[in-house]
Amino acid sequence: MLNADVRLIPLSALQHYAFCPRQCALIHNEQVWADNYLTAHGQLLHQRVDSGDPETRKGIRYERGIVVNAPLLGLTGKLDLLEKEIDTGKLTPIEYKRGRPKKSDCDSVQLCAQVLCLEEMTGQHITQGALWYWQTRKREPVAINAALRKRTLGLISAINELFTGGGTPRAIYGKHCKACSLIDICNPLLSQQDPSIDYMKNLFNFNTDGLR
Repeated sequence: MLNADVRLIPLSALQHYAFCPRQCALIHNEQVWADNYLTAHGQLLHQRVDSGDPETRKGIRYERGIVVNAPLLGLTGKLDLLEKEIDTGKLTPIEYKRGRPKKSDCDSVQLCAQVLCLEEMTGQHITQGALWYWQTRKREPVAINAALRKRTLGLISAINELFTGGGTPRAIYGKHCKACSLIDICNPLLSQQDPSIDYMKNLFNFNTDGLR
Protein backbone atom coordinates (compact mmCIF):
# COMPACT_ATOMS: atom_id res chain seq x y z
CA MET A 1 0.00 0.00 0.00
CA LEU A 2 1.24 3.48 -0.84
CA ASN A 3 2.48 5.56 2.10
CA ALA A 4 -0.16 8.12 3.12
CA ASP A 5 2.45 10.87 2.92
CA VAL A 6 3.23 10.16 -0.74
CA ARG A 7 1.76 12.76 -3.08
CA LEU A 8 -0.53 11.31 -5.72
CA ILE A 9 0.22 12.28 -9.30
CA PRO A 10 -2.67 13.85 -11.26
CA LEU A 11 -3.22 12.15 -14.60
CA SER A 12 -2.80 15.51 -16.31
CA ALA A 13 0.77 15.71 -14.97
CA LEU A 14 1.76 12.86 -17.30
CA GLN A 15 0.77 14.95 -20.30
CA HIS A 16 2.41 18.06 -18.84
CA TYR A 17 5.71 16.29 -18.14
CA ALA A 18 5.84 14.58 -21.53
CA PHE A 19 5.23 17.98 -23.15
CA CYS A 20 7.77 19.80 -20.96
CA PRO A 21 9.18 18.90 -17.50
CA ARG A 22 9.48 22.61 -16.66
CA GLN A 23 5.79 23.17 -17.46
CA CYS A 24 4.90 20.24 -15.21
CA ALA A 25 6.92 21.72 -12.33
CA LEU A 26 5.48 25.20 -12.79
CA ILE A 27 1.93 23.85 -12.66
CA HIS A 28 2.23 21.15 -10.01
CA ASN A 29 5.11 22.34 -7.80
CA GLU A 30 4.79 26.11 -8.05
CA GLN A 31 0.99 26.09 -8.56
CA VAL A 32 1.29 28.46 -11.54
CA TRP A 33 -1.35 28.56 -14.26
CA ALA A 34 -2.35 30.88 -17.09
CA ASP A 35 -4.95 30.45 -19.80
CA ASN A 36 -4.64 31.20 -23.47
CA TYR A 37 -7.14 30.51 -26.26
CA LEU A 38 -5.99 26.90 -26.57
CA THR A 39 -6.33 26.02 -22.89
CA ALA A 40 -9.62 27.91 -22.49
CA HIS A 41 -11.13 26.06 -25.44
CA GLY A 42 -9.82 22.78 -24.06
CA GLN A 43 -11.45 23.41 -20.69
CA LEU A 44 -14.79 24.18 -22.33
CA LEU A 45 -14.55 20.96 -24.33
CA HIS A 46 -13.84 18.89 -21.21
CA GLN A 47 -16.64 20.55 -19.26
CA ARG A 48 -19.09 19.70 -22.02
CA VAL A 49 -17.92 16.09 -22.19
CA ASP A 50 -17.82 15.58 -18.40
CA SER A 51 -21.29 17.05 -17.88
CA GLY A 52 -23.05 14.52 -20.09
CA ASP A 53 -25.37 11.98 -18.48
CA PRO A 54 -24.62 8.23 -18.56
CA GLU A 55 -26.33 6.38 -21.39
CA THR A 56 -26.47 3.01 -23.07
CA ARG A 57 -26.52 2.60 -26.84
CA LYS A 58 -26.06 -0.52 -28.97
CA GLY A 59 -24.81 -2.62 -26.09
CA ILE A 60 -22.29 -0.07 -24.79
CA ARG A 61 -22.58 1.89 -21.55
CA TYR A 62 -21.10 5.42 -21.69
CA GLU A 63 -19.97 6.94 -18.38
CA ARG A 64 -18.55 10.49 -18.24
CA GLY A 65 -16.34 12.30 -15.75
CA ILE A 66 -15.27 9.11 -13.95
CA VAL A 67 -12.92 9.69 -10.98
CA VAL A 68 -10.15 7.08 -10.73
CA ASN A 69 -7.44 6.37 -8.18
CA ALA A 70 -4.50 3.97 -8.27
CA PRO A 71 -2.77 4.16 -4.86
CA LEU A 72 -0.26 1.44 -5.69
CA LEU A 73 0.98 3.45 -8.68
CA GLY A 74 0.35 6.78 -6.97
CA LEU A 75 -2.07 8.14 -9.58
CA THR A 76 -5.36 10.00 -9.38
CA GLY A 77 -7.59 11.83 -11.83
CA LYS A 78 -10.70 11.84 -13.95
CA LEU A 79 -11.62 10.13 -17.22
CA ASP A 80 -13.46 12.10 -19.89
CA LEU A 81 -15.39 9.09 -21.14
CA LEU A 82 -15.41 5.39 -20.28
CA GLU A 83 -17.07 2.87 -22.56
CA LYS A 84 -18.15 -0.49 -21.17
CA GLU A 85 -19.41 -3.34 -23.33
CA ILE A 86 -22.50 -4.71 -21.59
CA ASP A 87 -21.98 -8.35 -22.66
CA THR A 88 -18.24 -8.67 -22.01
CA GLY A 89 -17.50 -5.93 -19.48
CA LYS A 90 -14.65 -4.70 -21.68
CA LEU A 91 -13.52 -1.17 -20.73
CA THR A 92 -12.22 1.48 -23.13
CA PRO A 93 -11.22 4.97 -21.91
CA ILE A 94 -11.61 7.89 -24.32
CA GLU A 95 -9.62 11.10 -23.78
CA TYR A 96 -10.83 14.28 -25.50
CA LYS A 97 -8.33 16.84 -26.84
CA ARG A 98 -9.01 20.18 -28.50
CA GLY A 99 -6.32 20.08 -31.21
CA ARG A 100 -5.16 17.44 -33.62
CA PRO A 101 -2.94 14.33 -33.26
CA LYS A 102 0.56 15.27 -32.08
CA LYS A 103 3.98 14.06 -33.14
CA SER A 104 4.90 13.57 -29.48
CA ASP A 105 3.44 10.89 -27.23
CA CYS A 106 2.21 13.30 -24.53
CA ASP A 107 -1.47 12.48 -25.11
CA SER A 108 -0.87 8.74 -25.39
CA VAL A 109 0.97 8.50 -22.06
CA GLN A 110 -1.88 10.31 -20.30
CA LEU A 111 -4.31 7.81 -21.82
CA CYS A 112 -2.05 4.92 -20.80
CA ALA A 113 -1.98 6.25 -17.23
CA GLN A 114 -5.79 6.18 -17.28
CA VAL A 115 -5.64 2.54 -18.33
CA LEU A 116 -3.21 1.73 -15.52
CA CYS A 117 -5.66 3.27 -13.05
CA LEU A 118 -8.57 1.25 -14.41
CA GLU A 119 -6.53 -1.95 -14.32
CA GLU A 120 -5.58 -1.41 -10.68
CA MET A 121 -9.19 -0.65 -9.76
CA THR A 122 -10.88 -3.46 -11.70
CA GLY A 123 -8.24 -6.14 -12.27
CA GLN A 124 -9.12 -6.10 -15.97
CA HIS A 125 -6.34 -6.10 -18.56
CA ILE A 126 -7.01 -3.30 -21.05
CA THR A 127 -5.31 -3.35 -24.42
CA GLN A 128 -6.74 -0.27 -26.13
CA GLY A 129 -7.99 3.24 -25.52
CA ALA A 130 -8.71 6.15 -27.84
CA LEU A 131 -8.02 9.86 -28.29
CA TRP A 132 -10.70 12.10 -29.80
CA TYR A 133 -9.51 15.36 -31.36
CA TRP A 134 -11.68 18.43 -31.82
CA GLN A 135 -10.01 19.72 -34.99
CA THR A 136 -10.24 16.45 -36.87
CA ARG A 137 -13.50 15.29 -35.20
CA LYS A 138 -12.04 11.82 -35.34
CA ARG A 139 -11.26 9.09 -32.85
CA GLU A 140 -7.70 7.80 -32.91
CA PRO A 141 -7.27 4.30 -31.41
CA VAL A 142 -4.23 3.85 -29.18
CA ALA A 143 -2.74 0.41 -28.51
CA ILE A 144 -1.75 0.10 -24.85
CA ASN A 145 1.29 -2.03 -25.59
CA ALA A 146 4.43 -2.91 -23.64
CA ALA A 147 6.44 0.00 -25.05
CA LEU A 148 3.82 2.60 -24.10
CA ARG A 149 3.41 1.08 -20.65
CA LYS A 150 7.17 1.20 -20.06
CA ARG A 151 7.32 4.81 -21.23
CA THR A 152 4.40 5.77 -18.96
CA LEU A 153 5.83 4.03 -15.90
CA GLY A 154 9.14 5.80 -16.54
CA LEU A 155 7.37 9.16 -16.56
CA ILE A 156 5.53 8.31 -13.34
CA SER A 157 8.90 7.64 -11.70
CA ALA A 158 10.36 10.88 -13.07
CA ILE A 159 7.38 12.92 -11.85
CA ASN A 160 7.67 11.34 -8.41
CA GLU A 161 11.25 12.57 -8.25
CA LEU A 162 10.16 16.01 -9.47
CA PHE A 163 7.45 16.25 -6.82
CA THR A 164 9.74 14.94 -4.06
CA GLY A 165 12.52 17.38 -4.95
CA GLY A 166 10.10 20.27 -5.31
CA GLY A 167 12.33 22.07 -7.82
CA THR A 168 11.74 23.43 -11.30
CA PRO A 169 13.95 22.39 -14.25
CA ARG A 170 15.62 25.08 -16.31
CA ALA A 171 13.96 26.15 -19.54
CA ILE A 172 14.90 24.57 -22.84
CA TYR A 173 13.40 26.69 -25.58
CA GLY A 174 11.77 24.92 -28.53
CA LYS A 175 8.91 25.20 -30.99
CA HIS A 176 6.56 23.73 -28.40
CA CYS A 177 7.02 26.83 -26.23
CA LYS A 178 4.90 28.91 -28.62
CA ALA A 179 1.82 26.81 -27.81
CA CYS A 180 2.36 26.94 -24.04
CA SER A 181 0.08 29.23 -22.04
CA LEU A 182 2.88 29.70 -19.49
CA ILE A 183 5.39 31.13 -21.95
CA ASP A 184 5.25 34.65 -20.45
CA ILE A 185 5.67 33.30 -16.92
CA CYS A 186 8.34 30.79 -17.90
CA ASN A 187 10.35 33.22 -20.10
CA PRO A 188 12.24 30.32 -21.70
CA LEU A 189 14.59 32.46 -23.79
CA LEU A 190 15.48 34.73 -20.87
CA SER A 191 15.93 32.05 -18.22
CA GLN A 192 17.84 29.82 -20.64
CA GLN A 193 20.40 32.56 -21.30
CA ASP A 194 20.48 34.32 -17.91
CA PRO A 195 23.85 33.58 -16.20
CA SER A 196 22.60 34.99 -12.88
CA ILE A 197 20.77 31.72 -12.17
CA ASP A 198 24.03 29.76 -12.05
CA TYR A 199 25.71 32.62 -10.17
CA MET A 200 23.08 32.60 -7.42
CA LYS A 201 23.15 28.82 -7.20
CA ASN A 202 26.95 28.78 -6.85
CA LEU A 203 26.84 31.62 -4.35
CA PHE A 204 24.30 29.79 -2.22
CA ASN A 205 26.37 26.60 -2.27
CA PHE A 206 29.50 28.55 -1.34
CA ASN A 207 27.80 30.21 1.61
CA THR A 208 26.32 26.92 2.77
CA ASP A 209 29.69 25.15 2.57
CA GLY A 210 31.33 28.01 4.44
CA LEU A 211 29.00 27.51 7.41
CA ARG A 212 29.89 23.86 7.87
